Amino acid sequence: MRLHFTLFAGLALCVAAFVFEISRALGGNTLSWAYVFEWPIFAVFALYMWWNLLHGQDGSRSKRRTRTPAAITDPSGPPASAADTGNDADLLAWQAYLAGMEAEEARQSDGPGAD
Repeated sequence: MRLHFTLFAGLALCVAAFVFEISRALGGNTLSWAYVFEWPIFAVFALYMWWNLLHGQDGSRSKRRTRTPAAITDPSGPPASAADTGNDADLLAWQAYLAGMEAEEARQSDGPGAD
């Protein structure tokens, strides 16, 4: 219900702004002509977003499932190989960095200053 109310309020604002700007444009304010065409575009965009939100479309056209590397879903598992991540060198470097940080943290917590 809030979605419908928001659309109604947005469309009412667009119509009111359109009427205001067209009266100013017809009164001689040349800059208002740009706004005369802008407010209907905003109204169409509001309708478009309302339709997408109402029907649950999130903008992604692909319905395929993405495969998550094992190292991301299970941190105790082996690190993901280049084949699992689509040969993404930056992702592999980040995963290696995180593994090193976890090892360093574990080493420090087992050290002489541990609680």
